[in-house]
Amino acid sequence: MQVSSLNEVKIYSLSCGKSLPEWLSDRKKRALQKKDVDVRRRIELIQDFEMPTVCTTIKVSKDGQYILATGTYKPRVRCYDTYQLSLKFERCLDSEVVTFEILSDDYSKIVFLHNDRYIEFHSQSGFYYKTRIPKFGRDFSYHYPSCDLYFVGASSEVYRLNLEQGRYLNPLQTDAAENNVCDINAVHGLFATGTIEGRVECWDPRVRKRVGVLDCALSSVTVDSEINSLPTISALKFNGALTMAVGTSTGQVLLYDLRSDKPLLVKDHQYGLPIKSVHFQDSLDLVLSADSRIVKMWNKNSGKIFTSLEPEHDLNDVCLYPNSGMLLTANESPKMGIYYIPVLGPAPRWCSFLDNLTEELEENPESTVYDDYKFVTKKDLENLGLTHLIGSPFLRAYMHGFFMDIRLYHKVKLMVNPFAYEEYRKDKIRQKIEETRAQRVQLKKLPKVNKELALKLIEEEEEKQKSTLKKKVKSLPNILTDDRFKVMFENPDFQVDEESEEFRLLNPLVSRISEKRKKQLRMLEQQELQAKNEEEEEPEGRPSDAESSESSDDEKTWVEEVRKQRRLLQQEERVKRQEQLREDQQTVLKPQFYEIKAGEEFRSFRESATKQKLMNKTLEDRLKLEAKHGMLNVSDTTVGSKQLTFTLKRSEQQKKQQEAEKLHRQERKKLRRSAGHLHSRPRRGRPFH
Repeated sequence: MQVSSLNEVKIYSLSCGKSLPEWLSDRKKRALQKKDVDVRRRIELIQDFEMPTVCTTIKVSKDGQYILATGTYKPRVRCYDTYQLSLKFERCLDSEVVTFEILSDDYSKIVFLHNDRYIEFHSQSGFYYKTRIPKFGRDFSYHYPSCDLYFVGASSEVYRLNLEQGRYLNPLQTDAAENNVCDINAVHGLFATGTIEGRVECWDPRVRKRVGVLDCALSSVTVDSEINSLPTISALKFNGALTMAVGTSTGQVLLYDLRSDKPLLVKDHQYGLPIKSVHFQDSLDLVLSADSRIVKMWNKNSGKIFTSLEPEHDLNDVCLYPNSGMLLTANESPKMGIYYIPVLGPAPRWCSFLDNLTEELEENPESTVYDDYKFVTKKDLENLGLTHLIGSPFLRAYMHGFFMDIRLYHKVKLMVNPFAYEEYRKDKIRQKIEETRAQRVQLKKLPKVNKELALKLIEEEEEKQKSTLKKKVKSLPNILTDDRFKVMFENPDFQVDEESEEFRLLNPLVSRISEKRKKQLRMLEQQELQAKNEEEEEPEGRPSDAESSESSDDEKTWVEEVRKQRRLLQQEERVKRQEQLREDQQTVLKPQFYEIKAGEEFRSFRESATKQKLMNKTLEDRLKLEAKHGMLNVSDTTVGSKQLTFTLKRSEQQKKQQEAEKLHRQERKKLRRSAGHLHSRPRRGRPFH
């Protein structure tokens, strides 16, 4: 028996138990039942409660004594007597059953709708009569007052077969192209059919007229739902005189009051699968809606989920045993599901022992595929050294691996690794020691890299915690505990360089703050040493608090600190320049030979040598040379930043162009002067009259 719990509602699966492989012979199964206690004690509520391949529909008779189920293959119907907890009879059929209806209180009158348009009637003795409808049928309902069977299917007509007269009556003409499901209200006899256009048409059987139409497709579309196709009606169920539940092919369940054309509630399964069946549970006001994947139980007034059931195999049909907490399912597997939910109601009379049994059971984890067999892959066999068993009876091939006896697996694993238990025991002891260590009072352990930054972050975190306790503000995550910044306190490449110009100019007061932190670091190191060794007494005449003897950090203004740092940086630059000049003077240049490339003109060795030198030097050295020659001017601002002014070097072509322009200007000046001199001289010759 498997136990699952959702929303604190326990669901007992009575059909699971301990499963055995299908490829075992009956003789081996009987031997396992004799030897294995778990197999012998498993709960088999109804004997042979299964089908050869698949179960399609399942129903309970009105008196509650018989359970009838149809399935394949070959197509058949099986009847189980609950008082005897065994199979009563089995009848094979000519074709698969779409659905069936029990007309009597027991199993004596049954009607089957086949997928080949045949309608088959069975009595207590067996097959009774067979007839045919014009179109393929999908569902039918029985109207007790008039003894009429209403058939819907791949047609716009609803066919009526009167069982008292033994003949077909005039069909009901609907506006739909096809009809999927139908149902008859047991209180006032209203007939409703669900169409592929997403509508529900209601008919009065007394006058054979349509009394109303509900457009469920439009009502099922909500804001959150994603609809890719037109919703069709896939399930229909009445509850009482006024309530009706409609299931759509897109996974919605709509609850209607027959006095209104708008739904009271729309419940979405969120799977997008067609609703297979809908049932009402009156004692708790619940609705049980099922698709092929899940059975959801929810409140019909609020829509709040009560619990859900998700079996291993796809569902074909769901049946709620009347006046009890038992649920029967027809699955896409040979075994039919039996689930007991004590919250929904008591166990039926024929299995009243379940109430006492479930009270004593505790919640157990889900079992493996086969409890007596272990699934291993080829890699597992190589690790265990059992590859030579492939092809032998000890290994059974299954999908991408093998099944082997669990006892053989444990024996081989113990032989391969005999110290596995010792390693497990040591790990458990180590975990216990670490848990006890975490409860001790811990000192501040600083990382190896960026200790001062870590100390600053710890102090800020302590201040934040104090402020959050007072102001009740949400605390933000710290950098020290964040994995993204873990490398900053482990890798030495991320060490903050406090001697760099940028650090000293952007942090003018960092020197005094760093001094305080360095003293705190020393104090922490002393505390760690004292924790290892014996405690030392504090020397008299000096207080323990280092901050008491220090002046405040704000004795000098921020501008004075900036100026002081600038002066220090300028002095350091001068010293570096002098050292660089000395090194340049001491260096002796050796003659070097160069080969001129094809297509280039040789100008001078000095130019090529200087160019090669400049190409080999770094950007910093080139900037210093330009500053030395007067082509670069560096000036500091009061804020702490630098201003660079470059004087670009003129090329030879630019020089020639400037000289040509200069000569051109001079020639033009000479021409102007000569022209002015000519105009200023008097004319010679005969005067003008």
